Amino acid sequence: MKKLLLAFICLMTFALSNAQSNKDIANVYVKRAKESLENLEVQLSLTHFDKAMKYMDTITSSKVARLGTIIHYELTNFAEAQSYAKQYFLLVKNKKSEEYLEFLDLFVNINEELEAQLAEEKRIEEERLRKEKELKRIDSLKTIWNNKSESLSLKVDSIYKFDKNNLALFKANNYYGIINDKGEVLLKADLYEDALSFDGFFILKNKVKEATKIYCYNASSKTGYTLPSPSDFNMLSTHYGEVMLPRGNGRLVTYPNNSYEPMVYDLNLKKNVKVANKQDLFKNLKKNDVIDKYNKDDELKVNKVWYKFGGHLGGGIHPLYINNNYKVHSFLCSIDGKMLRSTSRYQFIGAFYNNKFQAVKDNETVWVNQNGTKVGAPDNESGVYTGNTKVVKLSNGSYQLMQGEFIILGNEKLEKIAEFLRNNK
Repeated sequence: MKKLLLAFICLMTFALSNAQSNKDIANVYVKRAKESLENLEVQLSLTHFDKAMKYMDTITSSKVARLGTIIHYELTNFAEAQSYAKQYFLLVKNKKSEEYLEFLDLFVNINEELEAQLAEEKRIEEERLRKEKELKRIDSLKTIWNNKSESLSLKVDSIYKFDKNNLALFKANNYYGIINDKGEVLLKADLYEDALSFDGFFILKNKVKEATKIYCYNASSKTGYTLPSPSDFNMLSTHYGEVMLPRGNGRLVTYPNNSYEPMVYDLNLKKNVKVANKQDLFKNLKKNDVIDKYNKDDELKVNKVWYKFGGHLGGGIHPLYINNNYKVHSFLCSIDGKMLRSTSRYQFIGAFYNNKFQAVKDNETVWVNQNGTKVGAPDNESGVYTGNTKVVKLSNGSYQLMQGEFIILGNEKLEKIAEFLRNNK
């Protein structure tokens, strides 16, 4: 029993000693806090005061509560100042002193400042929430706009220039198609690997070389069709060979394989064009000393050499072949009897229109007149686009069509994103 009592006494002594020690330390920091405040070092004063509070279980002095109130008030910590002020009122004994009355006035100021601070914090929070809501709304609108914009995009490789009829070639996945300036596809890009466009006609081929299928689209009439098979022109032909540019009179010339004659096709009438009466033509050529002789096998003798007659390209130019060779040997110019050798001059010549022929020499296009003399290129009768659609390539590789401030596709349109957001406030 004595031992237990002795231990209790020791414990109480230690607790009292430790409490006294904490109180002394707290008083030192309170003193420092007061001195720093008097020197207008308010932040340092708060540092000392906070250290003092670590050594105090509770505030038992109104002076300490008053000090804490003033420090936090000076630092505009009005909620903390109010808390210490309430402790001051609980501890102060003389409620008629000048200090009390001054503190009471300070307390009123603290309450007013705190009320204003809380009101401002509420306003700021409401503004933050409003902005957050607005940002979410804008993000939602942007998502709507982006989805709509995506739906009005053309996933194609390229779009070529529109012509006067508001049409253009386009390319997708290495195939060609035809599109108008509203983005409406007139011919899908899923079959034709090559395309030509000239004088108001689009010619699309299923192969770059040795095409076996050709599609013609007339830009002015907005109609299209597939040309007859090359075997319909010549039973031995399996492909169209070299395909020349279509001309404004509707004539298209190709050079099918296994044929002693180019295929001259009228794109407007949809039929092959051939010399109606060859013998009458031959008679006139001989009469004008363009050829030496001719026979019933459609052969012509020029400069002591017999050639197979290859028809008429228009403008008085006739392809000539040598037996057992399906490549054009020469082009005979009936206007002056000139022979244009394919080995030294032109390998292919197209249809005659507006006093000019397209000719191919070493895979390059040139333009010639009726005796093979080079001339300037003709105006392309496909014309110049005068509409208001602009083609825009996006960063993701897709294309969009713009009319003024709107993205358009068919009958749908979408304003630019800034205008869309303004219109949907």
